[in-house]
Amino acid sequence: MVLSNVKKKIGKVIKKKKQRNLAVFVDGPNILRKELGIDLKSIKEVLEKHGNLKIARVFLDQFASNKLVEAVVNQGFETILTVGDVDVAMASDATEAIFNKSVHAIAFVTRDSDFLPAIMKAKRYGKETIVVLAEESSAAALKNTADVVIVLGA
Repeated sequence: MVLSNVKKKIGKVIKKKKQRNLAVFVDGPNILRKELGIDLKSIKEVLEKHGNLKIARVFLDQFASNKLVEAVVNQGFETILTVGDVDVAMASDATEAIFNKSVHAIAFVTRDSDFLPAIMKAKRYGKETIVVLAEESSAAALKNTADVVIVLGA
């Protein structure tokens, strides 16, 4: 009798763990700024309420310090360093994730509307879209297009 109760509880825990999978793309130069006071830990905590972070990438430019790169890695995010435009690299990666069948939702952490075409494509292909913004006044176009809008610090 006790063993069957344990098995039921384990089954429930396993079912809860099988949530939907998220692909998260962080616009590093636009979000990880001292004046905004946003850290990756709070971003991760907010997004984990919406699913498992299967892809978690922070895009940085070539001027990112080694200390910043290390901090990103220590929070469990993959660092993508780019010499060109960070937004282009991030949008390209996100578009690729749209076609990943194990990804159920795409999350963009940004302050601008440069990712609107990627969000629209994700929606077109049946992915839920999440936008995490730094402030309420950020990117009206993203707020009006994404399925879920999260404003940090709000």
